[in-house]
Amino acid sequence: EVQLVESGGGFVQAGGSLRLSCAASGFTFDAYHIGWVRPAPGKEREGVACISSRDGRTNVADSVKGRFTSSSDNAKNTVYLQMNSLKLEDPDVYYCAAAPRTYFSGSLSHTTYDYWGQGTQVTVSS
Repeated sequence: EVQLVESGGGFVQAGGSLRLSCAASGFTFDAYHIGWVRPAPGKEREGVACISSRDGRTNVADSVKGRFTSSSDNAKNTVYLQMNSLKLEDPDVYYCAAAPRTYFSGSLSHTTYDYWGQGTQVTVSS
């Protein structure tokens, strides 16, 4: 059974940082497109970052470019989202999502994904 479990969320002051983790199981981790998705004003959700577990290539949305980066540790079947310079307007939940891919498209669309985690809370305060 494919499972994605997010962790690392919590409380942080504006301008601070958090690193989210997404631990994956039940699939071939080295051939997956894995991304991070969050709610967005006026939209159902937006993808903010993605990574290919096959070759480590990443893409980041313009809305978080320069603040967020994605990385992976294939030995741990884990993807990370490093979030720096967090803002009050950043939403309060982040989802890890995955799809089997043997290539890197760089797509940030939430429609990319077949599997979803339950989300992890990120609360930014002043």
